[in-house]
Amino acid sequence: MKVTLSTIGKFHTFDLARELSSAGALQAIFSGYPKFKLRDEQLPAHQLKTFPWIQTPYMALNRWQLASRGMNRAIEYAAKLALDRYVAHAMDDCDVFVGLSGSGLRSGQKIKSMGGKYVCDRGSAHIRVQNELLLAEHDKWGMPYDGIDPRVIDLECAEYEEADCITVPSQFAMRSFIEAGVPFSKLRLLPYGVNLGRFETVSTPDPRRFDVLFVGAMSLQKGIPYLLQAFHQVDHPHKTLHLVGSVDQTLMNLLKAIGLWSDQVKVWGHMPQPELKHIMSSSHVMALPSVQEGFGMVMAQAMACSCPVVASRNTGAADLFEDGVDGYIVPERDADALAERLQRLADDPGMRLRAGQLAHQRVQQAGGWRQYGHQALSIYEDLIL
Repeated sequence: MKVTLSTIGKFHTFDLARELSSAGALQAIFSGYPKFKLRDEQLPAHQLKTFPWIQTPYMALNRWQLASRGMNRAIEYAAKLALDRYVAHAMDDCDVFVGLSGSGLRSGQKIKSMGGKYVCDRGSAHIRVQNELLLAEHDKWGMPYDGIDPRVIDLECAEYEEADCITVPSQFAMRSFIEAGVPFSKLRLLPYGVNLGRFETVSTPDPRRFDVLFVGAMSLQKGIPYLLQAFHQVDHPHKTLHLVGSVDQTLMNLLKAIGLWSDQVKVWGHMPQPELKHIMSSSHVMALPSVQEGFGMVMAQAMACSCPVVASRNTGAADLFEDGVDGYIVPERDADALAERLQRLADDPGMRLRAGQLAHQRVQQAGGWRQYGHQALSIYEDLIL
């Protein structure tokens, strides 16, 4: 079997590519990233193909905030269409084409016309459900939000319709597709893995402190206001909330204006992945209270570092651990429930230690990206039988 992959960036698609390549099943992987950003991906040069001519300028403009919101949306949409056109033109015949949602429609149609199968790989909730959740959240907190580009929504919905199957990383994401009317028979559950060579326990938390960790973009989608509300309720003489990831200054200003910010919150900004294991290992708990997230890979990364996780139901947590055993699951948008769980962990070091140890065992047994690759191949083989 030969499989071709396509992704506008990197994401988990390159982890899948390495596993497929090791199994002798990868024909090629296409990306909108330039080759210099992919030099460490450990793939044979002949299997790596790029079309960076629109995506790279888009990333540069976005990083340096040199374009308006409207211009950014236009370039983002153009980059998706351009990559799709290039892949449809350049890819060779294969058994299965797997396109990350948003840039695989034409390529999927092309491979189906050649007798192959088209897999739409969606890393989040159904795009209409995602958009509705984000619109409601921004309205609740009074932050302006245009919503997802309607052209992108229409494009992805066309992909869902065209695909022979849709892979999603969590039960939450699968439910969102079913609620949106997509047949269950078209969906396949494929939870992400974790790099067990990069994430490991390298230290232990300070028993005199209570350090709560959040890793990800600081945004309303990630449930940051609920995390700050919950942290404010936790009673501990030496507590700190560590925020690791990109900072949304508008959101930070809002949080300060409504009194949720304090000097017990420490913002680290972006942290390279090789360094994350240190702060994960030294934290007492990691919280991920996202309003919407297909699968929070940082949860498995923290578990590999023996750091227990408290997460909302909309993160893929149920696909990683059992509530109350090797992790904790709370309702989304519920600061009180999150605070109650954090307080129990602060008050009971023994419970926290046991949860961290069991979390470490669970993620080791899951097999990392190797198991993910095996599951993906099994899905693809079933499609072509």
